[in-house]
Amino acid sequence: MVKHVILWTLKEDLSAAEKEQVKKGIKEGLEGLAGKIPGMTEIKVYTNGLPSSNADLMLDSTFESEDALKVYATHPEHVAVADTKVRPYTQIRTCLDFEL
Repeated sequence: MVKHVILWTLKEDLSAAEKEQVKKGIKEGLEGLAGKIPGMTEIKVYTNGLPSSNADLMLDSTFESEDALKVYATHPEHVAVADTKVRPYTQIRTCLDFEL
């Protein structure tokens, strides 16, 4: 099993209301991929960090293997969510992939 964890920081020029809408869209888009990507066993997006956080949201996903993670990375449905709901609104992306 492989974990794929991403932390994002949203663009600074977004208002608080816009950030909430963006986080909602990212959460719905990515969690909507559940059951659609071969080899992905779990996907969850966390959007309500404590004030001590220095990131705005986190993706926590699990895959059967590193190859399954590679399939996810290029899967058209994932790419569509990333291109429309994530990349236009984020300024920092930090990723950690590791074996369980």
